[in-house]
Amino acid sequence: MDTSELFASYRKGDMGRAVRTPAARETMTLLTPGSDLYPLPSQCLVEQRDVEVNVWDKWNSTLLYYAYLCGHEELVLYLLANGCRYCKANTFQGESCLCGAASDNICWALCDYKQVTASCRRWDYYSDFLQHLLDQGIHNDVVFVVHGKPFQAHHCILGACSTYFANMLDTKWEGQSIVILRHPLINPVAFGALLQYLYTGTLDVGVEHISECERLAKQCQLLDLLNDLEAKCTEVSEFVESKPGTYMKVHQAPPEEPWLWEDMALLADCTLPPDLRCDLGELPFPGPSGFNICPDVCFAEGCSFLCHKAFFCGYSDYFWALLDDHFQENERMEASGGLPAVTLHSLPDIFTHLLYYICRTHGGTGCGGLFPPKAAHDVPGVADMYVLPGLKRLCGRSLAYLLDQDNVVGMWRVARLFHLVRLEDKCTEDMAKVIKKLVERKDFEEAVQEEAKAVAEQEQDSMLLVDDIRFHLTNRVQAYSNAKEMRQRLCTLEDLLVSIGLDC
Repeated sequence: MDTSELFASYRKGDMGRAVRTPAARETMTLLTPGSDLYPLPSQCLVEQRDVEVNVWDKWNSTLLYYAYLCGHEELVLYLLANGCRYCKANTFQGESCLCGAASDNICWALCDYKQVTASCRRWDYYSDFLQHLLDQGIHNDVVFVVHGKPFQAHHCILGACSTYFANMLDTKWEGQSIVILRHPLINPVAFGALLQYLYTGTLDVGVEHISECERLAKQCQLLDLLNDLEAKCTEVSEFVESKPGTYMKVHQAPPEEPWLWEDMALLADCTLPPDLRCDLGELPFPGPSGFNICPDVCFAEGCSFLCHKAFFCGYSDYFWALLDDHFQENERMEASGGLPAVTLHSLPDIFTHLLYYICRTHGGTGCGGLFPPKAAHDVPGVADMYVLPGLKRLCGRSLAYLLDQDNVVGMWRVARLFHLVRLEDKCTEDMAKVIKKLVERKDFEEAVQEEAKAVAEQEQDSMLLVDDIRFHLTNRVQAYSNAKEMRQRLCTLEDLLVSIGLDC
């Protein structure tokens, strides 16, 4: 069978062509994703005729592409099990599989084989934010001019992400707002790609400029980028050799979020007053030895936080208006070093968590960036005041880990107050599990009565608390044997409503 017939069989899902022998047809099994066994379509082609599963056709498409696009689940599972390497996480091919899959089962199979990662399925707001800072030059403090082309940048980000730039900005380029680079070996395109890598951890550059990027990465002592470029060049060369006539135009390096977060955490640590740094304990990144962050604003919270307008104005409309003196709250005072000083009204430890969130989208130094219990209760109010919805959601995640049947009603009130939808749903789900004990508690009865009052005053159309509990009670029924217990819990809730004079 030649290549064209092979691709035709995968597009059609032609089992008669793919599996020649009757024995193979008898043993063929349709499986669900995650099974330890694998189906046998095309087994004779791959194992008996040595057909390469990673072969490309003249349209640069693979067998897996046609299998998942046409919805042939058995063929997808077989190709994944037999080493289809052009479907890796964090790559265009891997992510396109998820977008083009014809069924949910194929999507689950791709996830089970770790071809697609959860981080790639969600919007990376932080990288987009840093890319926006680079593109727009918001509150930039240095401009590089490379052979006449300007690049706006921020001293603090370059210094945090590169020891080379930190040293140069503090020595040779110290005090310069415009740095002119005329060296003939520095290419403007390669320099722009290097800045993109420092800001976002990603790199998109034409193949013809990879050698210039390697030269700059070596000069700037970015060994991780240099190793990645060398590995990708080898991979591109192997691909082009296996596909005569093919020309690769663009090289894309996957995001390197862990080191980017650590570098930005270093930046956040440097903005803290010295007497607060010791309270953080052992930090997951090196200490700030001689690192000049070049702050441009000072927030006074009982002590001075030397911060950067680019981060605060870019993340929050509140700070954007405040620092432009829109609220007339800027006191026009100066901190040490001649920086504009702004007095806010929150505790220093709470502002510290806010600072870490703004610098690296994590709220603290705890596991997974979650808040300690006290901060998880205190930060939502500050996040709401400073218009930081992402910080509120992170608080909701932290509070969800503290949820139990004793505090579930209080947590539900917090979730409603700050519009934490997921935490509110988690609370009502837990209420449904312990409804028999909950109806005997005064705080739950008061919550139900407040819902009834809101309906009477036409603030809402129905008693959302009761509706959500009913939903979770009925949704938990997976078998007929559970229906009796569900009816008993519903009756318990209905008895409470009747006892307080509510008919809903």
